[in-house]
Amino acid sequence: MRKKSHRPLPAIKAEAIRNRYNEMGVAAYYDQHGCNYQNPHFDAIHTLLLQNRHRIDYTQALDFCCGSGEVSQVLASMGYPLPIATDPYTGEAYQRRIGRTCLDLSFYDVICGKLQGQFSSVICSFAMHLCPPRQLFPLVFQLFQCTKQVVVLTPHKRPELEKLEGVCLEFTDYTLTTRGKKVWLKAFRQAIAN
Repeated sequence: MRKKSHRPLPAIKAEAIRNRYNEMGVAAYYDQHGCNYQNPHFDAIHTLLLQNRHRIDYTQALDFCCGSGEVSQVLASMGYPLPIATDPYTGEAYQRRIGRTCLDLSFYDVICGKLQGQFSSVICSFAMHLCPPRQLFPLVFQLFQCTKQVVVLTPHKRPELEKLEGVCLEFTDYTLTTRGKKVWLKAFRQAIAN
């Protein structure tokens, strides 16, 4: 895991994060703020994971692009074991919140086959839409080498993995934030070739 010597900065509100991505770029934003990152939509993540517990297998989940561990925290509160987690930017925030380290794997690392193991599901919270479009198919292809179900939590309907060859949308769900905005849960599986 990369060692960074950042002094803590105040957490940034949800509406400002997108603007900071545009101003600084995703990598630069997380280089400066990754140690303090906290997903402002924790309640939506909790609601969606809880109300879909009968449709998603959490027994050996991967918390992919784990941020500060919101998904890991919810799964632990539901009685599931802490999942393996990955994030190239927010390891300090994850360790502070969860008390464990996460793997330092980027989208590119996963595309290159560096993610090892088999998982009951891969859950990606508020990050898959940041994957460059030309890398999305190889990323999802590699994730399906490790699991039968990829679950994406997103503040919009992107990415539309169902448009990728070999990917089926299994189901969707959403909840509303306190401001009335939808947060989506989209579950995908690999299409069966005829």
